[in-house]
Amino acid sequence: MTATESTATESASTGVRLRPEIAALPPYRQGRPAPADGFKLSSNENPFDPLPSVQQAVAETAGTINRYPDATALALREVLAARFGVSADEVIIGAGSVALIAQFVLAAAGPGDEVVYSWRSFEAYPGLVTIAGATSVAVPNRPDHGHDLDAIADAVTERTRVVIVCTPNNPTGVTITRAELDAFLARIPADRLVLLDEAYVEFVRDADAVDGRELIGRYPNLVVLRTFSKAYGLAGLRVGYAIGPVGILDAARATAIPLGVTAAASAAAIASLEPAAEAELRERVEVIAERRDRVRAALLAQGWPIPVSQANFVWLPVGERTSEIAERLFDAGLVTRAFPPEGIRVSIGEEESVDILLRILNELVEG
Repeated sequence: MTATESTATESASTGVRLRPEIAALPPYRQGRPAPADGFKLSSNENPFDPLPSVQQAVAETAGTINRYPDATALALREVLAARFGVSADEVIIGAGSVALIAQFVLAAAGPGDEVVYSWRSFEAYPGLVTIAGATSVAVPNRPDHGHDLDAIADAVTERTRVVIVCTPNNPTGVTITRAELDAFLARIPADRLVLLDEAYVEFVRDADAVDGRELIGRYPNLVVLRTFSKAYGLAGLRVGYAIGPVGILDAARATAIPLGVTAAASAAAIASLEPAAEAELRERVEVIAERRDRVRAALLAQGWPIPVSQANFVWLPVGERTSEIAERLFDAGLVTRAFPPEGIRVSIGEEESVDILLRILNELVEG
């Protein structure tokens, strides 16, 4: 009996009939809590405290929590529309960019359809495809841990409905260049939806890396997704956005759970985009990017084969040693995200965590 059949049988014994592929689907797994004196480096969170102005904006929404929020987050859409030079109807807000990806997949793909993406990439992709009833087509990363765009394009068939491109790629941090993506999009039929997941774009310092804002309006099948969770430090409020053609966004709106974005989340995002607030947030991003490059350089010097990361994390491709090394780091007070048997993603967190990380990994190399 397969694992799916076993799970389905167990579910059936309760008297409730469940979709067997859903019953067999593992739920999203958060990283373990950090010890009281440790550091959580497993969720790619921004280590800085929220800005006082953002906290104030959130506090001011407390007096209206007896009321539903604006279902479309119009005020935030208008701010983003002005920033990207589009109409408010070309912007959609969701409870994090992952919720929006789910909405787009549901809008475009169903049973018998395929969704193509690179692997390893964001761990939520397979589950979102399964929930839609579609089939995942996972294309292996290149040896440098980046997307193999030619192979992804080759994997597109008549059954393909969605192609997901993640840059910088989570969990490896590798980016796609502007030239690479232009060549790739030229190969994708115009009736296939392409989702450009740019959750970490603010941390990119490679001048050749693609910037989705340069592609807006150029491709009728392209949607660009971003989030306030990482660079803007609003992970706990769950707010992301996407920009694309109105017809595609309207289809995604139809699949959304109503009222998923709270008034507090919208207010915090708007406050974060105020010039003074954003300038301070950008300074924090610079600190994280510098710290990331410093960590990678130190690990390379120790002998670890760390790919070039343009996100707020680094990737340790340690293969069969993944669980062993993750446990050693945990014992030292560092919670990381392990993906056995491939590697470990380590978020760039507090400065105090860096010395611990480098010390433990150096001990492991020497051992």
